[in-house]
Amino acid sequence: MPHFLDLLAVPASELRAVLDESHRIKAARGGMPKGRLDKDAPFKGETLALIFEKSSTRTRFSFDMAMQQLGGRGLTVSASDMQIGRGETIEDTAKVLSRFIDGIMLRANSHNTLLGLAAHADIPVINGLTDYNHPCQIMADLQTLEERGGDLSDMSLTWVGDGNNVAVSFINAAAKFGFKLRLSCPKAYQVSDNILAPARAQGAKITVIENPLEAAQDSDVIIADSFVSMGDKDADARLEDLMPYQVTDAIMNAAAKDAVFLHCLPAHRGEEVAASVIDGPQSAVFDEAENRLHAQKAIIRWCFDA
Repeated sequence: MPHFLDLLAVPASELRAVLDESHRIKAARGGMPKGRLDKDAPFKGETLALIFEKSSTRTRFSFDMAMQQLGGRGLTVSASDMQIGRGETIEDTAKVLSRFIDGIMLRANSHNTLLGLAAHADIPVINGLTDYNHPCQIMADLQTLEERGGDLSDMSLTWVGDGNNVAVSFINAAAKFGFKLRLSCPKAYQVSDNILAPARAQGAKITVIENPLEAAQDSDVIIADSFVSMGDKDADARLEDLMPYQVTDAIMNAAAKDAVFLHCLPAHRGEEVAASVIDGPQSAVFDEAENRLHAQKAIIRWCFDA
């Protein structure tokens, strides 16, 4: 079954094809009204369930509009509205939904929930975010960099801050697309060797540099994410530990002259990034957000057409 759960599990050639399709899909839209169907509208009559255990803006709207433009339908529900919110097993949920719909996107608290759903579903399952990773976001990010003329295989990307689920997907993407990745996180927030080792075994070029100014030196891309995420109960401690890793003008000045700033949003100006950076000319965050739509349409096509 062509699930899209983890970049490390998808062959590099297929991820490259998905990214190429993302570019083609975006170009084909041109200036069309957002609610108008794509010219081929390949998925008329098909439905993608959009299940949310976590609240969402970009994931919810981008997947819903993706299915509309592809000619199908997105059926959005909160997990609390379903029986899984009252104890029904994820295995039973997967088997039942497989009888009703054509695919599932799940935004889950636990990656194990996603894996359980995929293991028992007879239809494609797409990872809309888990506590482990966020692969759809990274495909949109890479599309954004290529739009700006970047050759991924020649680029150096620097992650600054918490080694979280988005960082993990950049680690996995490094094994597939050939860019160099630097990770700059406080010791207590660094990505574990259990995650780094499999990516390195597939060829990922990853360097851990604790000092953010040193990590940013001549980097083509600087990436940040929220210091405090949904569900974190230690906000004060996290902010105290991570504030030295705020992406400031000084960090951007240490990077390459034409360096790009990425952030998956929502952002907290004055915490993980200075307002002058995220609202400045090097920021690509809104192109990045838009590309969630196009990248996910390509992912849906990959899942449904396989």
